[in-house]
Amino acid sequence: MDESTEEVLTLVGTRLKALRLNRKATLGDISASTGISVSTLSRLESGQRRPNLELLLPLARIYRVPLDDLVGAPATGDPRIHLKPVVHHGMTIVPLSRGSQGLQAFKHVIAAGTPVGEPNPQTHEGYEWMYVIRGRLRLVLGEHDFVLTAGEAAEFDTHTPHWFGRAGSGDVEFLSLFGRQGERVHVRARPNRPGG
Repeated sequence: MDESTEEVLTLVGTRLKALRLNRKATLGDISASTGISVSTLSRLESGQRRPNLELLLPLARIYRVPLDDLVGAPATGDPRIHLKPVVHHGMTIVPLSRGSQGLQAFKHVIAAGTPVGEPNPQTHEGYEWMYVIRGRLRLVLGEHDFVLTAGEAAEFDTHTPHWFGRAGSGDVEFLSLFGRQGERVHVRARPNRPGG
C-alpha cells in the first residue's frame, strides 16, 4: 500500500471520533445504531483497526456524510453528476448507470403519503436485486408477501410475478440493479472474525 493511501486510512479514525463527539454520542450509542461492536468502533477511532466498506457504509449513513468525506478522498475533478429522475406511479426513479446494456442501477424513492394501491404483480425478462436504504418496502413475489427494512436486500427472477411499494406511513428509499438478460448480482461474503 502506498504512503498516501496509508495516510488517508490513518486519518479515518480521527474523523470518526470527531463526528461522534460532534453529535455528543457515546461509542455505545453508535454501536446500537449501526450494529458494529463497541470494541470495533473504539479500534477504528484509535487507528488500531483498518477501515473497510462493511464498517464505513453504516457509519457514513448514521453520521449523514458522504463516504468520500469520511475517508477524506482527494477531489477527482468535476464532481457534478447530472442525473435525470423520472416519476412513475408516484415513485421517483433516478438512473445511476448509463447505457442500456448489462446491469442497470437505479435509486427509487416513494414519498410518505403516496397512495399505495393494491398489489398488481407483473412479469418481464430479466433479474432484479433490491437493497433498502431507509424505510419499509413491501415486496410481493409470487405467492409471498415480504416487508424489507433498511439494510435488507432481495433478489429474484423477474419472470416471477412481482410488485413493490411503500409499507407503512413513512418514506422508503431503495436501490435496484436490473439485468435485462438475466445477469445476476454476485455477492461475496466472508466468515465473521472475532472482535469484528
